[in-house]
Amino acid sequence: MSSHELEHTMPRWAIVKADGEAEAFRYNIIKELEGTEAQALAEMLRKIDTVAEALTEAGRRREKRRVFRVSDRSYVVRVESRWSNHEAHFTLAELIADTHDDDLPSSASGSTQGP
Repeated sequence: MSSHELEHTMPRWAIVKADGEAEAFRYNIIKELEGTEAQALAEMLRKIDTVAEALTEAGRRREKRRVFRVSDRSYVVRVESRWSNHEAHFTLAELIADTHDDDLPSSASGSTQGP
């Protein structure tokens, strides 16, 4: 098996981040990567650790930053400052269907014919 074929056997992952309040949550894929679940999870945890830094303006002290594990692949981060609170939900998602990849089915049900 060539190294190119090995690359396609590695699972593909997306780190999904949801930000917002109430019904106004917005979901974004902030990074896609290939590798083992452990490698993808480690990358997601590195992204989680940067949330407070990105939200803290120069010279403002972060009051509190808490990380909650919802499941093995899902975490909620809450940053509480003197003036505001911010939550972000991170989920590690595995790519299971792709209409442009011969190694994957084209639908979530496993069919290559589409939904």
